[in-house]
Parts: sequence; structure tokens; C-alpha cells
Amino acid sequence: MQTIHTHIDTINKSGSKALAVFLTAGFPSADTYVDTACSLLDAGADILEIGIPFSDPLADGPIIQQSSQLALDNGIRLKDVFTYCEQIRERTSKKLVAMGYANPILSYGVEKFMTDAASAGFDGLIVPDVPYDEYENFYGQINKSLETILLVTPVTTPERIALVDKKSKGFLYYVSVAGITGTHSWSGDVIGSLQRVRAMGLQNKLMVGFGVSSAGDIHKIKGHCDGVIVGSAIIKRLLDEPQNIKRVEEFVASLKQACVG
Repeated sequence: MQTIHTHIDTINKSGSKALAVFLTAGFPSADTYVDTACSLLDAGADILEIGIPFSDPLADGPIIQQSSQLALDNGIRLKDVFTYCEQIRERTSKKLVAMGYANPILSYGVEKFMTDAASAGFDGLIVPDVPYDEYENFYGQINKSLETILLVTPVTTPERIALVDKKSKGFLYYVSVAGITGTHSWSGDVIGSLQRVRAMGLQNKLMVGFGVSSAGDIHKIKGHCDGVIVGSAIIKRLLDEPQNIKRVEEFVASLKQACVG
């Protein structure tokens, strides 16, 4: 089976950056989630991050927090996330990544979660509140049936980036802004930061998120990464017009077009 790394590499060799999109499980509604997710993949997304609803998503801004709370209010639980993944997997061969927080996964059981998530069709896992220093404590010695993706930021030291890069599987997630999702503030030299990270000779593909919200953003940074991740900008459009899926499909198509060339 093709790994996430190989999937991104194939896209890069075709002349495009990879586009990952984030969509909270059970949002904008429990009944339409699978169709909405598949429509984003059909519109051009190469990777789907399925967000696991949680009441205290520390890394997420108010937009994704709102979608998470709506999903929880709709009764979405981990078993529903796995069911959604199974249904989406029946309709696509593109990569599916679970993104969630440590608390619900610990409550479920890390090994059981990894096994059930892989069985459902997930390829990878992102847990933003499990840093490099806590990696072994969290995952222990279990057989990691998912590719575990780790994050770095503009203030991560080169020494730490090298360590995280060796541990991360799938890709290296570059958090391009200081703070939470949905707060676009490239006040620093994002291009210079990306150039310095790329110059290290990473073993992973470099995907940039937390601050990418438009085709213009992609055009600015695509020469310095292997792909981009867009979440809050998609969720915002669905919050504003939950029935207007066509608008979101067109937005994703425009993002993918920006990734080409």
C-alpha cells in the first residue's frame, strides 16, 4: 500500500503541491458529512484530515472550535468517526488522516484506537498536544499501525526539528504561525523560515498549515514546501452557508489550482 510520503511524492512529481483539507467529523451535519468530505476530495483535495470532535481543542481557533462543538452537540463520538472513515474509504483511495487530541484517545485506549482507526481506513494520525518529548510516553511500545505525524513551528530549533523529523512518519507538519488555527498572521519571515527548514535535508515531506487560507497564500509559499493544509477557511465557509457545498467545492478547486506549477 502506498504510504502518505509516497502519495505526496507522486503528486509533487506530477508538477503539483499536495493539498490537504481539514473537516471536523459530523460537521456541518451528521447525515451529510460523508458526502461533504467526498465532495472536497473530488474537488481537488489530495488528503483529508478528519477532525475528531473534542470539547477543548487547544490548538484550534474559534472557527474549528465551533465546528467541533456543533459535532459534539450532534452526538458525534469516536465510533462515528470510524464509521465515517469506513464510508469515505469505500469511495476514495486518497489518504485519510485522523486529527485529534490526546485525552479522547487515551480514554479510548491508544493501542485500541490505532488498531480500530487503521481498520476503518485511516492512513495517519496527528495529535497536536503530544509533543516530541511525550511521544514515547503516549504511544509506548505499541505497533503503530498508523503513520504518526509530528509538528514543528517557526521557533523550533534546528536541533529539535532534526529529532522530530526522524520520529515523524507521513510528513512533517509545519505550523506556519504562532498561536492557534484560523489566526492568519504571517508577521515574520515565513519564506525564510521555510527555506531554513528545507535546507536541513528533511527525510519527510514538508506540509504547511495553520495560516494557509487562500490561493494567494499558496502561491506565496509553494516554492518552499511539498504541500499545504487548509482547515479554518473551509470550516468558515460551511459555517456561513452550510447548505452551499458548491461554494466550498469551488474554493477547494481554486486551492488545488494554486498548487499546480
